[in-house]
Amino acid sequence: MKKGKWSLQVTITVFVCAVVALSLLVTNLLVTSTVTENSERNQEEKAGNVARIMAETPLIIDALDGKGDKAAVQDYANQVRMASGVQFVVIMDMKGTRLSHPDPAKVGKPFVGGDEEEVLRGKAYTSISEGTLGRSLRSFTPIFNAEGVEVGAAAVGISLEEVNDAAEKSRENILIGTVLGILAGMAGAVFLAKYIKKILFGLEPFAIAKLLQERSAVLQSVREGVIAVDQDANITLVNKAAEKLVHKAGLTIQNPVGKDINDYMPSSTLKRVLQTGKPELDEEQELKGITLLTNRVPVILDGKTVGAVATFRDKTEISQLAEQLTGVRLYADALRAQSHEFMNKLHVILGMVHMKHYEELAGYISGVVGHHQGEIGSISRKIKDPVLAGFLIGKVSKAREEGAELVYTTGYPVPEGEEHLTHELITIIGNLIDNSLAAVEHSPHKKVSVHFDYGDEILTVEVKDTGSGMSDDIQSRIFEKGFSTKGSDRGIGLHLVRESLSRLDGDMEIQSKEGRGTKVAVYIPYESKGGTS
Repeated sequence: MKKGKWSLQVTITVFVCAVVALSLLVTNLLVTSTVTENSERNQEEKAGNVARIMAETPLIIDALDGKGDKAAVQDYANQVRMASGVQFVVIMDMKGTRLSHPDPAKVGKPFVGGDEEEVLRGKAYTSISEGTLGRSLRSFTPIFNAEGVEVGAAAVGISLEEVNDAAEKSRENILIGTVLGILAGMAGAVFLAKYIKKILFGLEPFAIAKLLQERSAVLQSVREGVIAVDQDANITLVNKAAEKLVHKAGLTIQNPVGKDINDYMPSSTLKRVLQTGKPELDEEQELKGITLLTNRVPVILDGKTVGAVATFRDKTEISQLAEQLTGVRLYADALRAQSHEFMNKLHVILGMVHMKHYEELAGYISGVVGHHQGEIGSISRKIKDPVLAGFLIGKVSKAREEGAELVYTTGYPVPEGEEHLTHELITIIGNLIDNSLAAVEHSPHKKVSVHFDYGDEILTVEVKDTGSGMSDDIQSRIFEKGFSTKGSDRGIGLHLVRESLSRLDGDMEIQSKEGRGTKVAVYIPYESKGGTS
């Protein structure tokens, strides 16, 4: 993907500024003309309104009709002129002689301008002409008496310079607004560019395209199936591994993107995740006879669930790997304990050799050998499966290492079982013993008893400890994956026990009281090797 000449931030800033500037300049051209015309029209209307007011004033009508004092007209006209802010207010009789003027010396003299003839013939209008006060916009209004006879006229003038100043001021305001708008647009463009860059994590378009290609390649190459849905539970993404697993289950919907998740995968609970907003981790999902191990997590944006993603894999593959790892860990644990105990004994022997206590050494070795052979012989007579017996012997060494007593008893010797049973038994018994040893860690009397009984092809294993026991609340949660009273990164043992029992169609009973220890009994269908016992 080739890198662009401009960065995303510069591109957005330049283009937004250009659009804002162009739109405001065009608007300025269109609005300026209209505002100038309106400004001139407003000045014209102002003059006309003052002229009409003067024409309707009784004092002026009476003075022109010969019924009032003509001298009072000058004072009244000047008051109106100053109050309205016009250049002049002139009242003239039918001969064009002024009764008022801003310059008292011009009162009684003829009106100047030559544009007053029409008003003396009863017509109201506006004109532009040169008078004694300079060039002005003039509004003429005829004055009629009570009988409807014209007795004079009113002329109100506004300096053209004032008219032009008003229009220019309007244009200046528009220009200032345009400049401020362009500056605001530029600031907004910079802010928008930075904001977009921020939400894109500082990535340029070419980098986003590259990430999209890499994301697609990764999703299609992983072995886990991946399905994503939007907030309406419609599919937005399905990778090849997911399509393969769904096809393996006999579901063959073409082009699943855009379809409802339950139409494509009926057993999915992604809709529930969308509703609750809570993840569902390591859940088993049945899909037309195929068991999947699924993780479902919501996609949350600004505190709102906007979608969900499910990743899943055929549980058969995971179970095979987990069984191998669990078995290896338990075997290694037992061997480590035996090795540690054996090294301790070798150190004792080495010390006695150095001190030349040969007679005591012979007795010590005889005692160790006798105890060891007796221990091995006792377990071997009770447990016919050599792998299981060796594992149990290793657990005895581990218990001694931790300062605890581990005792095995049998009601009836346990015959050698099928190979798959041995592995499951090691998982079940090993985790139960480990839990019991942990339970007695702080007890004054650290003892764990394991009792085997076999009959009617049912193997019974009871593990009892002298620990502190469990409350009802803890008992209700002990099978939850990840739950533990011993801290984080624990809580997997009893979950594995339950899984193994489920595969063997076995059962479990737990009896526990706080301060009185715990007893766990498991019942497992157990066929001896070759069908003999």
